[in-house]
Amino acid sequence: QVQLVESGGGLVQPGGSLRLSCAAAGFTLNDDVVGWFRQAPGKEREGVSCISSTGTYYVDTVKGRFSISRDNAKNTLYLQMNNLRPEDTAVYYCAVRRGRHFGTCLTSSLYNSWGQGTQVTVSS
Repeated sequence: QVQLVESGGGLVQPGGSLRLSCAAAGFTLNDDVVGWFRQAPGKEREGVSCISSTGTYYVDTVKGRFSISRDNAKNTLYLQMNNLRPEDTAVYYCAVRRGRHFGTCLTSSLYNSWGQGTQVTVSS
């Protein structure tokens, strides 16, 4: 059974940093497509960053501030978030699509496994 568990969310002041983690259980992250999404109140779920078979992708609003990485040995996905802004406030979800995918991967319908989400609040 595939299970994804996020951690690392919390309350941070504008300009601060957080690192989200997503631990995978029940399968081994190898060449699977992995991604981070977020959903703010009253808004649709948005792709933040992902890693596909052809590279790493970011939504324009986080480029230069967020960094996605994966540690296959630890079976864990990360999202380093720097210079956080109030508009980054949302529930953040990790997601996995088993197998390879070529091209951008910021579309939620691409994924078949999701974590439960972790709240990130950016406020002074």
